Amino acid sequence: MDAQPESLIVSAVLDAISEQRLPAGTKLGEQALSDIFKCNRANVRRALASLAAKHVVETQPNRGAFVATPSAEEAREVFQARRAIERTIARQAVARVTPEAIDELRANIAAEAEATRRQEKPAALRLSQRFHMYLAELAGNRVLERFLGELTMRSTLILGMYSSGDHPCVSKEDHGRIVDALEARDEALLLELTDSHLRHLEAELDFDLPPVSTFSLRDRLVLPSTATG
Repeated sequence: MDAQPESLIVSAVLDAISEQRLPAGTKLGEQALSDIFKCNRANVRRALASLAAKHVVETQPNRGAFVATPSAEEAREVFQARRAIERTIARQAVARVTPEAIDELRANIAAEAEATRRQEKPAALRLSQRFHMYLAELAGNRVLERFLGELTMRSTLILGMYSSGDHPCVSKEDHGRIVDALEARDEALLLELTDSHLRHLEAELDFDLPPVSTFSLRDRLVLPSTATG
């Protein structure tokens, strides 16, 4: 069965945000989305409502929907929430780690490094997010995993808006040390490294940066080649 248009819209917008192809403040016009996805505006409105519930889209009266523009206060709150959740995830992951999980995490780090070397930023961003989500899956708490999925998406949006540069070296080195501590089942060190990694990312934020230019939706949304059910 083909996926519903609203599901395709949600997936395409989330993918574009996670790869920093749709920067904060980009207008998500109903008619433009309707034309791109060849659906009616009721489908678009349902998709935008779903995205707003994930806090990555905001609606403005008489103006429409836009990719969310987090304030400095909200950015700090997101990273504070991530530190709290990821510390809990780390504690649970230590008890459930397996050699196969360590291999998977190291493969993810290597793939991210290769994507960075090839200057494939979208792939590198996806793999960086995947690292954190794999730890959440390993922890085995689906509620925390769902919360972290939303927070990593919002973090990527925030970094795209307020970070003055990329952070591939920081991610690679930090992620590698995190896996070392996880493999050693050193919970205290793992918690320390998890916290410091997120603080490294937050320290890159510069709230005085000028707004990022917006882009055409059609240029920035990559449509699935085939619909899946």
